[in-house]
Amino acid sequence: MGTGRGSTGTTLAEVRARRALRSAGLDPTVPLARASSVTNEVWLSPTHAVRVNRHPNNRLYREALVADVLPPEVGYPIVVAHGGGRSEDWLVTERVRGEPLAHEWPSLSESERERAVGQLAGRLAALHRTIAPEDLPPVEHAPQLLEVGARDPTGPVLAALHDAMHLDHVDPVMLIDATELVTELAPTLMPFEARTLVHGDVTFENVLWHDGEVTALLDVEWARAGPRDLDLDILLRCAAYPHLHVGDAFVARTRAEDYVNVPWWLAECYPSLFDYPRQIDRVRIYSIAYDVSDLLASPPQASPRHLEDLHAYHRLQRVVERKSYLDTLGRGRT
Repeated sequence: MGTGRGSTGTTLAEVRARRALRSAGLDPTVPLARASSVTNEVWLSPTHAVRVNRHPNNRLYREALVADVLPPEVGYPIVVAHGGGRSEDWLVTERVRGEPLAHEWPSLSESERERAVGQLAGRLAALHRTIAPEDLPPVEHAPQLLEVGARDPTGPVLAALHDAMHLDHVDPVMLIDATELVTELAPTLMPFEARTLVHGDVTFENVLWHDGEVTALLDVEWARAGPRDLDLDILLRCAAYPHLHVGDAFVARTRAEDYVNVPWWLAECYPSLFDYPRQIDRVRIYSIAYDVSDLLASPPQASPRHLEDLHAYHRLQRVVERKSYLDTLGRGRT
């Protein structure tokens, strides 16, 4: 971390953060440290956290609406102020002690990891019991291309698979197989509706850990009404591919084998997260919906044999061929 004045981009980001502090009625001259984040500019003062979204979608406005209905058991920080315009918006919250659980995970003991998962499950369950605000705007580019409450919730993912067939360096037969699999499994989703919230991005980067305790569940900008096992998809993905869900500075310390017990701990402490009929098949659709969205956002620039192992194309292919982490779970704990 640091103020980062050696980089023009970082300096401008700091200016934006200080402008947000001033607009929130706080001291804009306090020391600020840049924090790791995948989607926003995040800065920490001794007492507050400042997040700036540079995209014209008002995601942080949505987050402020969600934060207003969350019960204390979720552990979301107190919102001080929100503001901004069409091109960007910002959110200032009180700072909660702790570091992202993903950053601390490599140094935790197995018992500490199990306790962390249990405490996270409790906070997540409280969020899952919360009714979504009626005036909550829709999420743009939600992680899974599925439409809650629609007659056919798989319409968006089927359309995306059709679009992906026209990409270079893809096997259209694999994408046809993916389409047929989604169509075959679609009845497992029904009825695909809910009034309660899902987090939408519940990775260990968005969980704070301090002195042996989970202290906060952060970043609810993707939260929306939906079946709670949409969050199960994100958690299982985080455990299977943790390198994709940590900041760049922490990738080298992140090992998939450190996460192998996470699904089983979740099942023990939050069994209702897994209690939909044909649960693995439901999550298989979610996984395809996530990966094809990622594939369209980052199309392959070379043939599949030259792509990195965790490229969206290979992740999608493994799900379609039933050779993914979901199939390991389906066979039970080893």
